[in-house]
Amino acid sequence: MKKVNLFAAMAVALLAVESCGSKGQQQQQVSYDEDYEAYEPTNRDTTIYGLCADGSAMNTIQLIADNGDTLTLSLLKAQEAGLVLGGYNVGDRMAVLPDAKRDTALQVINLSALLGDWVMPNPLDGSSETGISIKEGGIAEGIEQAYTIYRTWKIYNGKLELISMREGGAGDEEINLYDIVSLTPDSLIFKDEEDIYEYGRKQENKGYGREIKLEEASEDDYRM
Repeated sequence: MKKVNLFAAMAVALLAVESCGSKGQQQQQVSYDEDYEAYEPTNRDTTIYGLCADGSAMNTIQLIADNGDTLTLSLLKAQEAGLVLGGYNVGDRMAVLPDAKRDTALQVINLSALLGDWVMPNPLDGSSETGISIKEGGIAEGIEQAYTIYRTWKIYNGKLELISMREGGAGDEEINLYDIVSLTPDSLIFKDEEDIYEYGRKQENKGYGREIKLEEASEDDYRM
């Protein structure tokens, strides 16, 4: 009887240990799931910034990165996707979104070509122009904007990020991300989930020589 009781006691103890272990594991899993749901990973900017170097060719771009590295990346995938935006020339400042191996460019943005004043017809009346000025140093300014005050811009993982404020608002900044659809010397098109924005580069008004003033006509001018 004592031997049977010993085995019975061992069986009961083993069941108790397994039960406690199962509960502990279950509690740990629940805690992990809750932490996972509450955890929001920080997405870092994987864009490589630098200058286009003279080793660039038709299907490759050589980039002297801001950290001093010199990289040569294939452009084939970016070209096939239509994501070589603004072209590339030696000395231009570039933003390149690479693949994991950092030998292929998935997207190329010519930051030098992106700079400038971009305007469109005013959607309210069409009689004037409105737009945005993209300047060096991440500065953005509105052009004839009645309700939006642009503050800064940057490229973030291949997207154009604009930070702005509403005129007469509570002072809260709005952060908007846009996909650049097209960038040429004369046009800039970007979009979000709702709208597409099409801009043209603002042309400077150039004079065609000095103004010529005409004298007023007199009676002598009409005599035969």
